[in-house]
Formats: sequence, structure tokens, C-alpha cells
Amino acid sequence: MPTPGASGLVSPPPGTGVLAEEQLEQALRRAWGALLPQADAISDAITAAIFEKDPEWYEGAPENMLADVRRSTREHVRGGLLTMSGRPDAEHRVTEVWRQTGRRRARQGVPLELVLNAYTLGSRVLWEALLELGPRSELGLDDHVLNVAGQRLWHSLHVQNAVLIDAHRRESARLVRRDLHRQAGYLDGLIDGRGADPAFAAEAAETLGVATDEALACVAATVEESLGEPLRSPDDRLERAGRTSAWYVRGGVQVGLVPMGGLGCGELVELLRPAATGRVGVALAADGLRGFGSAYQLAVRAAQTLPRGCADVVAVNDRLPEVLLSANPDITSLLVEESIGPLLSQPEGHREVLLDTLAALLRCNVSHSRAAEELFCHRNTVIYRQKQIEQLTGRDLHVARDRLLLALGLMSTGRSVRPARG
Repeated sequence: MPTPGASGLVSPPPGTGVLAEEQLEQALRRAWGALLPQADAISDAITAAIFEKDPEWYEGAPENMLADVRRSTREHVRGGLLTMSGRPDAEHRVTEVWRQTGRRRARQGVPLELVLNAYTLGSRVLWEALLELGPRSELGLDDHVLNVAGQRLWHSLHVQNAVLIDAHRRESARLVRRDLHRQAGYLDGLIDGRGADPAFAAEAAETLGVATDEALACVAATVEESLGEPLRSPDDRLERAGRTSAWYVRGGVQVGLVPMGGLGCGELVELLRPAATGRVGVALAADGLRGFGSAYQLAVRAAQTLPRGCADVVAVNDRLPEVLLSANPDITSLLVEESIGPLLSQPEGHREVLLDTLAALLRCNVSHSRAAEELFCHRNTVIYRQKQIEQLTGRDLHVARDRLLLALGLMSTGRSVRPARG
């Protein structure tokens, strides 16, 4: 495990000169070299101590990973002893061993803390093995030599840790980028309709951590030029609520896949609403990955029915008329002309008064008194304006079909005919 370099941290006692320093180096090399015949036994003791220290992690680990830890520990100990006993080129080789181990442990999912704990434990066992050699005259192991050996050993641990931390973090970051890329690829495929392919759906389910047929929601947030992310850290917000999710950006749309797990669409909307800084739509895929592509199209349309600059989250179920209108611009244009077209042609001031009054009457179920309260005017004023609206449009607000046409016409201009959310 530990492998001090050739330079020491402790100088020889004052006045001892170059000869004494060289004698110290020779004594250190002899001492570490004397442990080489025990290298495998020391390694196996370190491995057993590592497994015993963190049983919750290692007891459930696959046998091939445990075998790798045993092999790697032997490689570390033998390489370290060779380096400390002065063998040429051993130091460069063992540094690469540290680096490769950091990368490999990251790929195996071993937490960095466990890796560092293992190296600290290994250094301690190796130090204890050196002490057990005792004051053997042929090795020259006096207190000063042991003091220098100990300081170099723990200095080496610091260097090892720096190499390991860098390698582990770099590899972990690379794996995250790779996983995100794979995740985005599968989300792309699902949006393109490949969820109907059983083989692709199975691969996507494994990568995204969902069942192929469990109910999902697609969240689509439109990225406006003047805004940053239309949803701020939605994955963190959902995770705090005990929900998993997968996210990526596709062609100016921030897309999320959320397994519902008994969650209602309205509950998901309320969970995400505080994070919204732009227009966000939500649609369910009740049949799972197979229907995710259709849910994406609906969620995008729901988001686009909100006015630009709006920061809100809406479910497609609550925006069905608006979504229908947005689906065919030609039909929408004809509908506007046949419903509120005559109102739009009025002078600006009069036009706005009539449109506001029509919207209030529709929201209040053609109650003159309630509409008057909302508009802050007299009930008779509302009645007078209603007559003007009906004369201009040729529609009767007491006829359900006419009310529907007028409501759809207003919706197509972005005006709300729904009661405000209370």
C-alpha cells in the first residue's frame, strides 16, 4: 500500500555528515527489503482487516470484486516494499498502480472514503510489521531509523491519497458524463417512439431505473432565449420528495421522465411549480415507456399554451381546449373569425372592454352580479355590454354551443376563461 519516495522528511542528527545520511538510507532500504518475503502474508492481513472494517459494503460485494481487492493489495504492498528497498523504477510503477486503483474503484462504485480508509489501514499494518522485525543488528534498526521510516511512511500515505483522490474523482466525473449521455440517448429514443420496441424498452428501463410498463409522466419546459433553465434543479426537488427522475435538454426543451408510483398528476404539478421560472407542461404516459413519445408531444403543447414570459406548470388535462386550438392554426384562425372576430375589429378601447366583459361572463357562468363584482362596475353595465357582444357576434351567451365557441375564441388569444386558481 504505502510507498515513500527516496527523499526523507527527517534529517540525520546534526554533525553526522554525508556518511551517516547514506548509512541511514541503507538501513531503511535493508529494513523494508527484509519484509519482502512476508509481502503476501502482510497483504492478506491487510485485506482481511479491510473486509472486517466495512462488512456492510464488502459482505454484499461480488466475488470478482473481492478477488480484485486481494490481488490489488498484494500488488500495492509488493510494489511499495520494492520502492522503499531501493529497487530501480519501482516508484514510477507503483504511482501508476495507485492511479489505476483509484479509477477502478470508481468504476466499481466503491466510495472514495472506503478507498482512503483501506490505504490508511494498510499503512498501519505495514508499520506494525516493520516494528515486529525488532532491533536486529544486521538491519541497523535503531530508534532513529524507525522514526525516519515512520515519517516517510505517513508522508507517502499523504501522497498516495492525493493521487487516489484525483484519479477517483476524475473517473467518477467521467462515468457521470457517460451515464448522462446514455440516459439522454434513451430519452431521445423514447420521444421518437422507440418505446414500442420491446428490446429498446428493456434497455431503456434498465438505464433509467424504471419498469417498462409503469405509469410515467413527461415534463416539458420550454427554454426561452431570455431565461435560464425553465425548471431549477427539478431532480433535486423530486428527490427530496422521495421521487426519482431523469432529465436532459432536447432542441430547446428541458425534458424530464418521472415514474409516478401512485403520485397524481396534480401532485406532481404542485411539486414542480415552486421550481418553475418558465413555461412547463406535464403529460401522463399511463402505459409506460411505450407512450412516452406521445406524452412528450402533449407536454410540449401544454407548455406552449401558456403566455410567453409566464412561469407556471400545467398538466395537459387542464389545458385540453388550448392544446386542441394550438394543434391546427388554420382551424384556430377560422374559429376566431367566426366567434370573436367582430369584437376584435372594434376600436382598441371599446374592444378591450368587450373582451374583458365576455371573459368575466364566461368565468362567472353568465352571472351578471358576479361578473360586475369582478369587473368593478354596475350589474346593469354588464347587461348592456352583453347585449352589445351578442349583437356584434350573432351569438347568444345562453346557448351552450355559442358559449363554447366564444370561450374557444378567447382562449386562442391567450385570455383565460377559467376561474382564477384559489
